Amino acid sequence: MTSGSSPSWPAPCVDASVRATVAVPGSKSLTNRFLVLAAIATEPSRVENPLLSRDTELMIDALRSLGARITAGDDGALQVVPIPERAPKAAAPVTIECGLAGTVMRFAPPVAAAIGRQVRFDGDPQAYARPMSTVLDALRRLGVEVSTDSGADALPFTVAAPDGVRGGHLDLDASASSQFISGLLLAASAFDLGLELTHVGERLPSRPHIDMTLETLADAGVVVSEPEPHRWVVEPGRPRGLRVAVEPDLSNAATFLGAALVTGGTVTIPRWPVHTTQAGDAMRGIVELFGGTADIGRHGLTVTGPEELRPVDLDLGDVGELTPVVAAIAACAPGTSTLRNIGHLRGHETDRLSALATELTAVGAEVDEGPDSLTIRSRAAHGSLWGTYHDHRMVMAGAIIGLRVPGIEIADVATVGKTMPEFTALWTAMLG
Repeated sequence: MTSGSSPSWPAPCVDASVRATVAVPGSKSLTNRFLVLAAIATEPSRVENPLLSRDTELMIDALRSLGARITAGDDGALQVVPIPERAPKAAAPVTIECGLAGTVMRFAPPVAAAIGRQVRFDGDPQAYARPMSTVLDALRRLGVEVSTDSGADALPFTVAAPDGVRGGHLDLDASASSQFISGLLLAASAFDLGLELTHVGERLPSRPHIDMTLETLADAGVVVSEPEPHRWVVEPGRPRGLRVAVEPDLSNAATFLGAALVTGGTVTIPRWPVHTTQAGDAMRGIVELFGGTADIGRHGLTVTGPEELRPVDLDLGDVGELTPVVAAIAACAPGTSTLRNIGHLRGHETDRLSALATELTAVGAEVDEGPDSLTIRSRAAHGSLWGTYHDHRMVMAGAIIGLRVPGIEIADVATVGKTMPEFTALWTAMLG
Protein backbone atom coordinates (compact mmCIF):
# COMPACT_ATOMS: atom_id res chain seq x y z
CA MET A 1 0.00 0.00 0.00
CA THR A 2 1.29 3.45 -0.84
CA SER A 3 1.11 6.03 1.92
CA GLY A 4 -1.75 8.52 1.65
CA SER A 5 -1.41 12.24 1.11
CA SER A 6 -4.74 13.11 2.80
CA PRO A 7 -6.41 11.99 6.05
CA SER A 8 -7.96 8.56 6.34
CA TRP A 9 -11.74 8.24 6.64
CA PRO A 10 -13.61 5.85 8.97
CA ALA A 11 -16.03 4.16 6.58
CA PRO A 12 -19.59 4.19 8.00
CA CYS A 13 -20.97 0.79 9.03
CA VAL A 14 -24.73 0.15 9.21
CA ASP A 15 -26.92 -2.56 10.69
CA ALA A 16 -30.06 -1.58 8.75
CA SER A 17 -31.13 -1.50 5.11
CA VAL A 18 -30.08 1.63 3.22
CA ARG A 19 -33.04 3.51 1.71
CA ALA A 20 -32.18 6.66 -0.23
CA THR A 21 -32.31 8.67 -3.43
CA VAL A 22 -28.86 9.84 -4.56
CA ALA A 23 -28.35 12.36 -7.37
CA VAL A 24 -24.85 11.82 -8.76
CA PRO A 25 -22.87 14.39 -10.78
CA GLY A 26 -22.20 14.17 -14.52
CA SER A 27 -20.10 11.58 -16.32
CA LYS A 28 -16.35 12.16 -16.44
CA SER A 29 -16.00 10.20 -19.68
CA LEU A 30 -18.69 12.22 -21.44
CA THR A 31 -17.55 15.55 -19.99
CA ASN A 32 -14.00 15.13 -21.26
CA ARG A 33 -15.09 13.89 -24.68
CA PHE A 34 -17.46 16.82 -25.15
CA LEU A 35 -14.74 19.23 -24.03
CA VAL A 36 -12.26 17.88 -26.59
CA LEU A 37 -14.77 18.13 -29.42
CA ALA A 38 -15.86 21.61 -28.34
CA ALA A 39 -12.22 22.74 -28.26
CA ILE A 40 -11.64 21.83 -31.94
CA ALA A 41 -15.10 22.84 -33.18
CA THR A 42 -15.89 25.57 -35.70
CA GLU A 43 -18.05 27.58 -33.30
CA PRO A 44 -18.62 27.98 -29.55
CA SER A 45 -20.25 25.25 -27.44
CA ARG A 46 -22.19 24.93 -24.20
CA VAL A 47 -21.76 21.85 -21.98
CA GLU A 48 -24.40 21.56 -19.25
CA ASN A 49 -24.20 19.43 -16.09
CA PRO A 50 -20.45 18.80 -16.54
CA LEU A 51 -18.53 16.88 -13.92
CA LEU A 52 -16.14 19.13 -12.02
CA SER A 53 -13.41 16.92 -10.58
CA ARG A 54 -9.65 16.64 -10.77
CA ASP A 55 -9.73 14.76 -14.10
CA THR A 56 -12.06 17.22 -15.80
CA GLU A 57 -10.25 20.24 -14.38
CA LEU A 58 -6.99 18.83 -15.77
CA MET A 59 -8.68 18.50 -19.17
CA ILE A 60 -9.99 22.07 -18.99
CA ASP A 61 -6.50 23.34 -18.13
CA ALA A 62 -4.99 21.28 -20.97
CA LEU A 63 -7.40 22.66 -23.57
CA ARG A 64 -6.91 26.21 -22.29
CA SER A 65 -3.15 25.72 -22.73
CA LEU A 66 -3.82 24.77 -26.36
CA GLY A 67 -5.82 27.97 -26.94
CA ALA A 68 -9.45 27.19 -26.05
CA ARG A 69 -11.36 29.64 -23.86
CA ILE A 70 -13.45 27.79 -21.28
CA THR A 71 -15.57 29.59 -18.70
CA ALA A 72 -18.24 28.49 -16.23
CA GLY A 73 -21.62 30.23 -16.06
CA ASP A 74 -23.67 30.92 -12.95
CA ASP A 75 -25.63 27.72 -13.67
CA GLY A 76 -22.46 25.62 -13.76
CA ALA A 77 -22.54 25.08 -17.53
CA LEU A 78 -19.25 25.41 -19.40
CA GLN A 79 -18.94 27.79 -22.35
CA VAL A 80 -16.19 26.77 -24.78
CA VAL A 81 -14.68 29.02 -27.46
CA PRO A 82 -12.61 26.74 -29.71
CA ILE A 83 -8.87 26.65 -30.34
CA PRO A 84 -7.74 28.52 -33.49
CA GLU A 85 -7.41 26.05 -36.36
CA ARG A 86 -3.62 26.11 -36.58
CA ALA A 87 -1.12 27.50 -34.08
CA PRO A 88 1.11 30.37 -35.24
CA LYS A 89 4.58 29.16 -36.24
CA ALA A 90 6.12 31.24 -33.47
CA ALA A 91 3.79 29.92 -30.75
CA ALA A 92 5.77 29.12 -27.63
CA PRO A 93 5.88 25.52 -26.36
CA VAL A 94 3.56 24.78 -23.45
CA THR A 95 3.42 22.14 -20.72
CA ILE A 96 0.27 20.15 -19.92
CA GLU A 97 -0.12 18.42 -16.58
CA CYS A 98 -2.01 15.13 -16.90
CA GLY A 99 -2.16 14.12 -13.24
CA LEU A 100 -3.35 10.51 -13.31
CA ALA A 101 -6.03 11.22 -15.93
CA GLY A 102 -5.86 8.68 -18.75
CA THR A 103 -8.21 10.80 -20.85
CA VAL A 104 -5.85 13.78 -20.68
CA MET A 105 -2.63 11.90 -21.40
CA ARG A 106 -4.24 9.99 -24.31
CA PHE A 107 -6.77 12.49 -25.75
CA ALA A 108 -4.80 15.74 -25.61
CA PRO A 109 -1.60 14.73 -27.54
CA PRO A 110 -3.42 14.07 -30.87
CA VAL A 111 -5.22 17.42 -30.48
CA ALA A 112 -1.91 19.21 -29.81
CA ALA A 113 -0.43 17.64 -32.93
CA ALA A 114 -3.47 18.48 -35.06
CA ILE A 115 -3.22 22.20 -34.25
CA GLY A 116 0.57 22.27 -34.77
CA ARG A 117 1.47 23.09 -31.17
CA GLN A 118 4.65 21.86 -29.45
CA VAL A 119 3.58 20.51 -26.07
CA ARG A 120 5.34 18.77 -23.21
CA PHE A 121 3.14 16.37 -21.26
CA ASP A 122 3.87 15.49 -17.64
CA GLY A 123 1.87 14.02 -14.77
CA ASP A 124 1.87 12.50 -11.31
CA PRO A 125 4.77 10.11 -10.64
CA GLN A 126 2.29 7.19 -10.59
CA ALA A 127 1.27 8.12 -14.15
CA TYR A 128 4.76 7.35 -15.46
CA ALA A 129 3.88 3.64 -15.32
CA ARG A 130 0.65 3.95 -17.32
CA PRO A 131 0.84 2.46 -20.85
CA MET A 132 1.49 5.13 -23.51
CA SER A 133 3.54 3.41 -26.21
CA THR A 134 0.54 2.72 -28.45
CA VAL A 135 -0.52 6.34 -28.84
CA LEU A 136 3.04 7.69 -29.08
CA ASP A 137 3.97 5.16 -31.75
CA ALA A 138 0.75 5.99 -33.62
CA LEU A 139 1.58 9.70 -33.58
CA ARG A 140 5.08 9.02 -34.90
CA ARG A 141 3.64 6.99 -37.78
CA LEU A 142 1.35 9.94 -38.53
CA GLY A 143 4.42 12.17 -38.91
CA VAL A 144 4.46 13.74 -35.44
CA GLU A 145 7.81 14.27 -33.72
CA VAL A 146 7.71 12.60 -30.30
CA SER A 147 10.50 12.68 -27.72
CA THR A 148 10.50 11.24 -24.21
CA ASP A 149 12.50 12.24 -21.14
CA SER A 150 13.41 8.69 -20.17
CA GLY A 151 13.80 7.12 -23.60
CA ALA A 152 10.82 4.86 -22.83
CA ASP A 153 7.40 5.59 -24.34
CA ALA A 154 5.89 7.01 -21.17
CA LEU A 155 5.32 10.31 -19.44
CA PRO A 156 6.96 12.82 -19.55
CA PHE A 157 7.07 13.31 -23.35
CA THR A 158 6.91 16.10 -25.94
CA VAL A 159 4.98 16.18 -29.22
CA ALA A 160 5.61 18.58 -32.09
CA ALA A 161 3.92 18.80 -35.50
CA PRO A 162 4.40 22.33 -36.89
CA ASP A 163 2.36 21.54 -40.00
CA GLY A 164 -0.38 19.63 -38.21
CA VAL A 165 -1.28 16.00 -38.97
CA ARG A 166 -1.95 14.75 -42.48
CA GLY A 167 -3.86 11.65 -41.35
CA GLY A 168 -4.70 8.71 -43.61
CA HIS A 169 -4.61 5.02 -42.67
CA LEU A 170 -3.30 3.68 -39.36
CA ASP A 171 -3.17 0.22 -37.77
CA LEU A 172 -2.68 -0.15 -34.03
CA ASP A 173 -3.07 -2.64 -31.21
CA ALA A 174 -5.27 -1.11 -28.49
CA SER A 175 -5.39 -4.25 -26.31
CA ALA A 176 -4.07 -2.28 -23.32
CA SER A 177 -6.73 0.46 -23.42
CA SER A 178 -9.61 1.59 -25.58
CA GLN A 179 -8.54 5.17 -24.81
CA PHE A 180 -5.85 4.88 -27.49
CA ILE A 181 -8.58 4.52 -30.10
CA SER A 182 -10.87 7.15 -28.62
CA GLY A 183 -8.11 9.76 -28.41
CA LEU A 184 -7.22 9.40 -32.08
CA LEU A 185 -10.85 9.30 -33.24
CA LEU A 186 -11.73 12.45 -31.27
CA ALA A 187 -8.93 14.46 -32.93
CA ALA A 188 -9.12 12.85 -36.38
CA SER A 189 -11.61 15.31 -37.92
CA ALA A 190 -8.92 18.00 -37.47
CA PHE A 191 -6.39 15.94 -39.48
CA ASP A 192 -5.97 17.06 -43.11
CA LEU A 193 -7.23 13.74 -44.51
CA GLY A 194 -9.19 12.51 -41.52
CA LEU A 195 -8.32 9.00 -40.36
CA GLU A 196 -8.98 5.35 -41.17
CA LEU A 197 -8.09 3.47 -37.99
CA THR A 198 -7.90 -0.31 -37.61
CA HIS A 199 -7.43 -2.21 -34.36
CA VAL A 200 -5.23 -5.24 -35.03
CA GLY A 201 -4.96 -6.73 -31.55
CA GLU A 202 -6.57 -9.93 -30.32
CA ARG A 203 -8.78 -8.20 -27.76
CA LEU A 204 -10.41 -4.80 -27.38
CA PRO A 205 -11.27 -3.91 -23.77
CA SER A 206 -13.98 -1.45 -22.75
CA ARG A 207 -15.82 -1.43 -26.06
CA PRO A 208 -18.65 0.75 -24.63
CA HIS A 209 -16.17 3.61 -24.30
CA ILE A 210 -15.47 3.46 -28.03
CA ASP A 211 -19.21 3.44 -28.72
CA MET A 212 -19.45 6.52 -26.49
CA THR A 213 -16.75 8.22 -28.58
CA LEU A 214 -18.54 7.39 -31.82
CA GLU A 215 -21.82 8.74 -30.44
CA THR A 216 -20.28 12.00 -29.23
CA LEU A 217 -18.55 12.46 -32.60
CA ALA A 218 -21.91 12.04 -34.35
CA ASP A 219 -23.53 14.47 -31.88
CA ALA A 220 -20.95 17.04 -32.98
CA GLY A 221 -21.65 16.53 -36.67
CA VAL A 222 -18.47 14.59 -37.45
CA VAL A 223 -18.88 12.04 -40.22
CA VAL A 224 -17.72 8.76 -38.67
CA SER A 225 -18.42 5.15 -39.59
CA GLU A 226 -17.44 1.60 -38.68
CA PRO A 227 -17.59 -0.24 -42.02
CA GLU A 228 -16.49 -3.47 -40.37
CA PRO A 229 -15.67 -4.54 -36.81
CA HIS A 230 -12.60 -2.81 -35.39
CA ARG A 231 -12.18 -0.44 -38.35
CA TRP A 232 -13.32 3.18 -38.09
CA VAL A 233 -13.30 6.01 -40.63
CA VAL A 234 -13.44 9.68 -39.59
CA GLU A 235 -13.86 12.16 -42.44
CA PRO A 236 -12.01 15.49 -42.30
CA GLY A 237 -14.09 18.48 -41.21
CA ARG A 238 -14.10 19.91 -37.73
CA PRO A 239 -17.02 19.38 -35.33
CA ARG A 240 -19.81 21.90 -35.13
CA GLY A 241 -20.56 23.68 -31.88
CA LEU A 242 -22.31 21.59 -29.23
CA ARG A 243 -25.16 22.27 -26.85
CA VAL A 244 -25.33 19.18 -24.68
CA ALA A 245 -26.26 18.05 -21.17
CA VAL A 246 -23.98 15.46 -19.61
CA GLU A 247 -25.61 12.31 -18.25
CA PRO A 248 -25.03 11.29 -14.61
CA ASP A 249 -21.86 9.24 -14.15
CA LEU A 250 -23.24 5.71 -14.03
CA SER A 251 -19.95 4.10 -12.96
CA ASN A 252 -19.82 6.38 -9.92
CA ALA A 253 -23.52 5.68 -9.34
CA ALA A 254 -22.74 1.95 -9.26
CA THR A 255 -21.16 2.41 -5.83
CA PHE A 256 -24.43 3.69 -4.36
CA LEU A 257 -26.33 0.83 -5.99
CA GLY A 258 -23.84 -1.48 -4.31
CA ALA A 259 -24.99 -0.07 -0.97
CA ALA A 260 -28.53 -1.26 -1.73
CA LEU A 261 -27.26 -4.73 -2.63
CA VAL A 262 -25.06 -5.38 0.38
CA THR A 263 -27.61 -4.05 2.92
CA GLY A 264 -30.78 -5.44 1.32
CA GLY A 265 -31.96 -1.87 0.88
CA THR A 266 -33.29 0.35 -1.90
CA VAL A 267 -31.42 3.15 -3.70
CA THR A 268 -32.74 5.32 -6.54
CA ILE A 269 -30.48 7.22 -8.95
CA PRO A 270 -32.46 10.03 -10.66
CA ARG A 271 -32.02 10.80 -14.39
CA TRP A 272 -30.66 7.34 -15.22
CA PRO A 273 -30.79 7.37 -19.04
CA VAL A 274 -32.93 4.82 -20.88
CA HIS A 275 -30.38 4.80 -23.72
CA THR A 276 -26.68 5.28 -22.98
CA THR A 277 -23.23 4.14 -24.06
CA GLN A 278 -21.84 4.41 -20.53
CA ALA A 279 -20.26 1.21 -19.21
CA GLY A 280 -21.93 1.79 -15.86
CA ASP A 281 -25.32 0.90 -17.34
CA ALA A 282 -24.20 -2.74 -17.13
CA MET A 283 -24.91 -2.52 -13.39
CA ARG A 284 -28.59 -3.14 -14.13
CA GLY A 285 -27.81 -6.69 -15.25
CA ILE A 286 -25.11 -7.22 -12.61
CA VAL A 287 -27.58 -6.26 -9.86
CA GLU A 288 -29.94 -9.04 -10.96
CA LEU A 289 -27.15 -11.63 -11.06
CA PHE A 290 -26.39 -10.78 -7.41
CA GLY A 291 -30.07 -11.46 -6.67
CA GLY A 292 -31.35 -7.88 -6.59
CA THR A 293 -33.87 -6.07 -8.76
CA ALA A 294 -33.33 -3.08 -11.03
CA ASP A 295 -36.31 -1.04 -12.25
CA ILE A 296 -35.97 1.98 -14.52
CA GLY A 297 -38.76 4.53 -14.84
CA ARG A 298 -39.53 8.23 -14.86
CA HIS A 299 -37.96 8.67 -11.42
CA GLY A 300 -34.68 7.05 -12.50
CA LEU A 301 -33.19 3.65 -11.70
CA THR A 302 -34.25 1.96 -8.46
CA VAL A 303 -32.24 -1.00 -7.17
CA THR A 304 -33.37 -3.21 -4.32
CA GLY A 305 -31.02 -5.68 -2.71
CA PRO A 306 -31.89 -9.31 -1.87
CA GLU A 307 -32.19 -10.89 1.56
CA GLU A 308 -28.94 -12.69 0.76
CA LEU A 309 -26.54 -11.95 -2.08
CA ARG A 310 -25.80 -14.62 -4.66
CA PRO A 311 -22.23 -15.27 -5.83
CA VAL A 312 -21.52 -14.33 -9.46
CA ASP A 313 -19.35 -15.42 -12.37
CA LEU A 314 -18.86 -12.36 -14.60
CA ASP A 315 -16.92 -11.40 -17.71
CA LEU A 316 -16.16 -7.72 -17.10
CA GLY A 317 -13.91 -7.20 -20.13
CA ASP A 318 -16.17 -4.52 -21.61
CA VAL A 319 -16.94 -2.82 -18.29
CA GLY A 320 -13.70 -3.19 -16.34
CA GLU A 321 -14.12 0.11 -14.49
CA LEU A 322 -16.93 -1.56 -12.49
CA THR A 323 -14.57 -4.25 -11.18
CA PRO A 324 -13.58 -2.62 -7.83
CA VAL A 325 -17.21 -2.04 -6.84
CA VAL A 326 -18.34 -5.46 -8.08
CA ALA A 327 -15.44 -7.14 -6.24
CA ALA A 328 -16.47 -5.38 -3.01
CA ILE A 329 -20.06 -6.54 -3.41
CA ALA A 330 -18.84 -10.08 -4.12
CA ALA A 331 -16.77 -9.97 -0.92
CA CYS A 332 -20.04 -9.46 0.98
CA ALA A 333 -21.68 -12.52 -0.65
CA PRO A 334 -21.47 -16.15 0.46
CA GLY A 335 -19.97 -18.69 -1.93
CA THR A 336 -17.41 -18.23 -4.69
CA SER A 337 -17.49 -15.33 -7.14
CA THR A 338 -15.23 -15.00 -10.18
CA LEU A 339 -14.53 -11.83 -12.18
CA ARG A 340 -12.92 -12.53 -15.56
CA ASN A 341 -11.24 -10.85 -18.53
CA ILE A 342 -9.92 -7.92 -16.49
CA GLY A 343 -6.15 -8.13 -17.02
CA HIS A 344 -6.15 -4.68 -18.67
CA LEU A 345 -6.94 -3.18 -15.24
CA ARG A 346 -3.30 -3.67 -14.28
CA GLY A 347 -2.52 -0.55 -16.34
CA HIS A 348 -5.02 1.80 -14.69
CA GLU A 349 -4.33 4.26 -11.87
CA THR A 350 -2.77 1.29 -10.12
CA ASP A 351 -2.65 -2.45 -10.75
CA ARG A 352 -6.27 -2.85 -9.70
CA LEU A 353 -6.23 -6.65 -9.58
CA SER A 354 -3.27 -6.70 -7.20
CA ALA A 355 -4.68 -3.82 -5.12
CA LEU A 356 -8.08 -5.49 -4.75
CA ALA A 357 -6.55 -8.87 -3.89
CA THR A 358 -4.32 -7.27 -1.25
CA GLU A 359 -7.02 -5.19 0.44
CA LEU A 360 -9.77 -7.82 0.33
CA THR A 361 -7.37 -10.35 1.85
CA ALA A 362 -6.50 -7.84 4.58
CA VAL A 363 -10.17 -7.64 5.63
CA GLY A 364 -10.52 -11.43 5.82
CA ALA A 365 -11.73 -12.47 2.36
CA GLU A 366 -10.03 -15.34 0.56
CA VAL A 367 -8.93 -14.12 -2.88
CA ASP A 368 -7.12 -15.82 -5.75
CA GLU A 369 -5.52 -13.36 -8.15
CA GLY A 370 -5.06 -14.71 -11.68
CA PRO A 371 -3.34 -12.95 -14.57
CA ASP A 372 -6.76 -11.94 -15.94
CA SER A 373 -9.18 -12.64 -13.08
CA LEU A 374 -10.11 -12.47 -9.41
CA THR A 375 -11.79 -15.31 -7.51
CA ILE A 376 -13.34 -14.35 -4.16
CA ARG A 377 -14.25 -17.32 -1.93
CA SER A 378 -15.23 -15.90 1.42
CA ARG A 379 -16.73 -12.81 2.95
CA ALA A 380 -14.86 -9.87 4.41
CA ALA A 381 -14.85 -10.35 8.18
CA HIS A 382 -12.82 -7.75 10.08
CA GLY A 383 -11.67 -4.17 10.00
CA SER A 384 -8.42 -2.90 8.54
CA LEU A 385 -6.77 0.18 7.06
CA TRP A 386 -7.96 0.02 3.44
CA GLY A 387 -5.29 1.16 0.98
CA THR A 388 -6.40 3.25 -1.99
CA TYR A 389 -3.22 3.42 -4.14
CA HIS A 390 -4.08 6.89 -5.52
CA ASP A 391 -7.12 5.21 -7.16
CA HIS A 392 -10.61 6.71 -6.80
CA ARG A 393 -12.31 3.36 -7.46
CA MET A 394 -10.48 1.81 -4.50
CA VAL A 395 -12.04 4.44 -2.21
CA MET A 396 -15.49 3.46 -3.48
CA ALA A 397 -14.82 -0.27 -3.07
CA GLY A 398 -13.66 0.28 0.51
CA ALA A 399 -16.81 2.25 1.33
CA ILE A 400 -18.98 -0.71 0.29
CA ILE A 401 -16.97 -3.13 2.44
CA GLY A 402 -17.27 -0.67 5.33
CA LEU A 403 -21.07 -0.84 5.28
CA ARG A 404 -20.93 -4.48 6.36
CA VAL A 405 -17.60 -4.71 8.22
CA PRO A 406 -16.93 -2.53 11.27
CA GLY A 407 -13.54 -0.89 11.60
CA ILE A 408 -12.73 -0.15 7.94
CA GLU A 409 -10.60 2.99 7.68
CA ILE A 410 -9.98 4.24 4.16
CA ALA A 411 -6.54 5.73 3.54
CA ASP A 412 -6.02 8.90 1.48
CA VAL A 413 -9.75 9.35 0.95
CA ALA A 414 -9.25 12.62 -0.98
CA THR A 415 -8.00 10.61 -3.95
CA VAL A 416 -11.69 10.05 -4.79
CA GLY A 417 -11.68 13.66 -5.98
CA LYS A 418 -10.29 12.38 -9.27
CA THR A 419 -13.86 11.80 -10.42
CA MET A 420 -16.17 12.59 -7.48
CA PRO A 421 -15.00 15.17 -4.92
CA GLU A 422 -18.34 15.05 -3.09
CA PHE A 423 -18.30 11.26 -2.66
CA THR A 424 -17.97 11.09 1.14
CA ALA A 425 -20.63 13.78 1.63
CA LEU A 426 -23.08 11.95 -0.63
CA TRP A 427 -22.27 8.62 1.00
CA THR A 428 -22.89 10.00 4.48
CA ALA A 429 -26.10 11.71 3.38
CA MET A 430 -27.31 8.44 1.80
CA LEU A 431 -27.06 6.79 5.21
CA GLY A 432 -29.26 9.49 6.78
